[in-house]
Amino acid sequence: MALKIQFSNFNLECGTDEAGRGCLAGPVTAAAVLLPTTFKNLLLTDSKQLSEKNRAILKPIIENECVSFGVQNIFESEIDTINILNASIKAMHGAISSLKTIPEYIIVDGNRFKPYKDIPHSTIIKGDSKYLSIAAASVLAKTYRDAYMEKIHDEFPMYNWKQNKGYPTKEHRAAIKKYGVTKYHRKSFRLLPEQYQLDI
Repeated sequence: MALKIQFSNFNLECGTDEAGRGCLAGPVTAAAVLLPTTFKNLLLTDSKQLSEKNRAILKPIIENECVSFGVQNIFESEIDTINILNASIKAMHGAISSLKTIPEYIIVDGNRFKPYKDIPHSTIIKGDSKYLSIAAASVLAKTYRDAYMEKIHDEFPMYNWKQNKGYPTKEHRAAIKKYGVTKYHRKSFRLLPEQYQLDI
């Protein structure tokens, strides 16, 4: 099913989404994208359904053809301080605030958001597979975050972030068990299943 370009009746409608919410390490990264109402792309869909190759193809297309885009990282220590939901929303707000054109309406992937300034918004469950601007934001959030994880991989190669991007894979958990945690790990997350058992 083709994705729709608009949700509201406003021409300047931006979509926003985040990547890395469920990760054990690294930032949560959000993007906001304002697409022209004439934008068309048959490849673009929710970034989770796209291969890494197709995300890499789409990134420059989105950046070149959009009206404006913004990307924001919120890092581990802040995630640990304000919690992942607040960090995700803060990252989206940061991405929206870095748009060069102020949107008239905001559509958000998921069901949780806090109002941004006095711009009206709607949350849309699975919005990244329904609306092009949210799908575009999901692709940018994912590609920027992945590039960051690949960069810090070189510092701590034993966790294989180049491959798992900080998600809780078996291999990542095994490395945490063996080598402990790094400055990039989210200390407020349950990094190992054994943390269920508290030594009292």
